[in-house]
Amino acid sequence: MAEDAILHEGDLPPFQQSWQEFFTRTGLCRETYRRFRSIIFHYYFTHQRIFSWRSHITPYRVVVSELMLQQTQTIRVAEKFEPFITAFPDFNSLARARFAEILTVWKGLGYNRRAKYLQDIAQMVIQQYGGSLPDDPDTLRLFPGIGPATAASICAFAYNAPTVFLETNIRTVFIHFFFAEKTTVHDRDILPLVEQTLDSQRPREWYYALMDYGVMLKKTIGNLGRRSSHYTK
Repeated sequence: MAEDAILHEGDLPPFQQSWQEFFTRTGLCRETYRRFRSIIFHYYFTHQRIFSWRSHITPYRVVVSELMLQQTQTIRVAEKFEPFITAFPDFNSLARARFAEILTVWKGLGYNRRAKYLQDIAQMVIQQYGGSLPDDPDTLRLFPGIGPATAASICAFAYNAPTVFLETNIRTVFIHFFFAEKTTVHDRDILPLVEQTLDSQRPREWYYALMDYGVMLKKTIGNLGRRSSHYTK
């Protein structure tokens, strides 16, 4: 967890340089989780991706980015996010807008039902929650367009809450490190590891780090997510 010092590659004894050798020797234990976090954070501190929704964090901006990132590549969301925020800077402005105006700004992202979900969410926040987004995943799951994973990710990113969830890049990381010998991996096998390795003191940054490492893995060794039983094209 956060109390563990971050290890850098050069700080490790020679016999720990290879992850697979290390993991084969130690198995699942506290030291393994510590080593895993060190690898992920070491990469992140040097190669983290910069996005405006990470640089300026509010619950509203997190909700918009998380809905946009459903089924749309990050590079495209990066182009459309700030124009959308400029047009509709908060829940109130989005809730009051004409839907035709929202669609005009949304154009190019596809899957227009997400734009409708966003306005419905904004209206629920204003009408039922006094303008403040709930910080509870179970409550967020009641909102349109928000499933269990998205509810947990919103809480992690908006409120730095130590929730547990999976998305494609995070799944790739855990398959790479912990299921290298398996051809098919189920989320029920991965989720306990997500919980065990979670940095509960800085979950937001930890999930950013996992996702960025997953993107790197996909670029360098391919999409390991295809080995997930939940994989869809």
